[in-house]
Amino acid sequence: MRISAIQMNPSADKRQNIAQARDLIQGALADGRPRIVALPEMWSCLGGDRDTKFREAEELPPPGADRPGGDAYEFLREVARANAIHVHGGSIGERAGDRLYNTTLVFGPDGQELARYRKIHLFDIVTPDGQGYRESALFKPGEEVVTWTAHDITFGLAICYDIRFPELFLQLRRAGAEVIFLPAAFTLQTGKDHWEVLLRARAIESQCWVVAPACYGRHFDGNNDPRMTYGHSLICDPWGLILARASDGTGWATARVDRALTQRVRRDMPVLEHRKLA
Repeated sequence: MRISAIQMNPSADKRQNIAQARDLIQGALADGRPRIVALPEMWSCLGGDRDTKFREAEELPPPGADRPGGDAYEFLREVARANAIHVHGGSIGERAGDRLYNTTLVFGPDGQELARYRKIHLFDIVTPDGQGYRESALFKPGEEVVTWTAHDITFGLAICYDIRFPELFLQLRRAGAEVIFLPAAFTLQTGKDHWEVLLRARAIESQCWVVAPACYGRHFDGNNDPRMTYGHSLICDPWGLILARASDGTGWATARVDRALTQRVRRDMPVLEHRKLA
């Protein structure tokens, strides 16, 4: 099964971001004919002030409800249904009272929502260049570990900063995950040193494929200060080898998930059975 990780350069304008996502997804479909496409973190609105983030965020329909969602929600449904593919919607802002959730949505080929994951670990740090990030000032943390199934494969969901917490990946593996998606808007400062090594480590530890679609390039925060995201979207296998990677700029990385490789890695090195702690 082929999967494409889409790399975007989003702004705070949802309409423009939807147009960019549509073009990139169509390019990936024409190039590699994937059965799943995955978008990056906060692709519908990256940057801007608090009011902008709330305006571009969406109130999601209750799971299983037969009613429409917002523009980003309906775009993801439309892409899945029109192309008869699964769409992993990266993450978008979900309105939740006076704050937001950073939320992943997954849609099946019939346009039905299959999974919803709210980012658990929030990015409250200072990067090496002195820029401060406080995601918890605007967002609430999720609480649930989430998986979904398609093509007889169980997929796990995580978002960006979650990559630094291996216990989440262990829980996803124990829940049956063979592939874990990690959409991201990794900062340039942390990305150049930690992005690849963390993704490969989580793949090796969990013995899962890791699909990491990322934002690339410059956007502007609420004070109109520039922020840089690292990009380098990639897909790596359960042995930690990178099979596909996007370069600078927008684009995509496509690779074929081989379940036989997953089974062989887990059979020859049964780390889950050997585990003594946690």
